[in-house]
Amino acid sequence: MPHRAIKFLKKDPKLANIIESVGTYKISFIENPYESLVEAIITQQLSGKAAKSISSRFRSLYKKYPKPSDVLKTPDYKLQKAGLSKMKISYIKDLSNRIEAKELRLKALHEMSDDQVVAELTKVKGIGRWTAEMFLIFSLGREDVLPVGDLGLKKGIQRLYSLKEIPEEKQVEELAERWRPYRTVATWYLWKSLKQFDKI
Repeated sequence: MPHRAIKFLKKDPKLANIIESVGTYKISFIENPYESLVEAIITQQLSGKAAKSISSRFRSLYKKYPKPSDVLKTPDYKLQKAGLSKMKISYIKDLSNRIEAKELRLKALHEMSDDQVVAELTKVKGIGRWTAEMFLIFSLGREDVLPVGDLGLKKGIQRLYSLKEIPEEKQVEELAERWRPYRTVATWYLWKSLKQFDKI
């Protein structure tokens, strides 16, 4: 896929310049779907550095990455000590409860369309469209996801097209139409064109 996607995306001369400067497409996937969702919740509205620190402390509470049942057994005060807010603890525990109760079947998400995955995940407390889109990209490896509400993507597009202001979601959709069906790959390159996204 990457070779075909890159060849297609290079038809946009401005994006072609970024592709040349960033180099090979190497996205970091998280294979464990539960881990992917928990990490997405942890990183919501945090800088990369703060999110990494809290994620590291959360992981250190367990011998290996916890299962939903492990998290449900963990007292809230321990999770708060790791740096998680009460709100995020409630989100992670709601996710864990739904998985344990088999209301959310993570393996079944692989068979669903992008829109179906978003609809299923956004039933979970604290998982909005952005978090579901990050799951589509970093866990399911979907090729044509455009997270229109993502600030990094908006800033990348603003820089790419020398826009005076950060674009609105509608403008992002219109500009990204030329990158379909590889909008995930284009998004990744735009993230990588910004310094703070060195670890994706």
